[in-house]
Amino acid sequence: MLHGGKPRSHALVDDRSASWQRTAWMARSITDRAHEASTNVWLLRYSERGWNGDGAGRIADARWALDEIRTAHGDRPVILLGHSMGGRVAVHVAADPSVVGVVALAPWWEETDPVRTLSGRSLIAAHGRRDRLTSFAETQRFVGRARSVASHAEFVDMGPLGHYLLKGAGAWNDVAIESALRILAPASRGL
Repeated sequence: MLHGGKPRSHALVDDRSASWQRTAWMARSITDRAHEASTNVWLLRYSERGWNGDGAGRIADARWALDEIRTAHGDRPVILLGHSMGGRVAVHVAADPSVVGVVALAPWWEETDPVRTLSGRSLIAAHGRRDRLTSFAETQRFVGRARSVASHAEFVDMGPLGHYLLKGAGAWNDVAIESALRILAPASRGL
């Protein structure tokens, strides 16, 4: 799981960071369902809160985490589950050989973010219409662009929900775990 952040911030991510807290709460909420499906949940804590220009630091953090997962579990299929900036980080590292799909919740995507990294992978992106921080319309456009390369690209309209995953938390949790497990199921059979 990849938590959100800020466009610019070199502050360290600690237990008081709101984006970290929200994602950690979701991780705790979905872990039992993941374990029932014989999967694990890992939550990355970035070294800094911000995307900071080209995102190189957060991308490096995510690549480090993927290497750690491979070291701990071998060549297992990985789903990147990202909220906000975490969705952006996810698509930048999705070409990693372990990654079989991305689930993005209220992602922060821009037209310059890559879709080629999703080649042959699945993408499920969910966005609420009351999000005032990231763009519902840009998420729809990104999913449309991803359809040209992804094995599956799907947009989930979360209706009147906002950005922070608090209102409608149960619905966000359901979309997160059900989407991840749905993508993971065919990949697990291929092992």
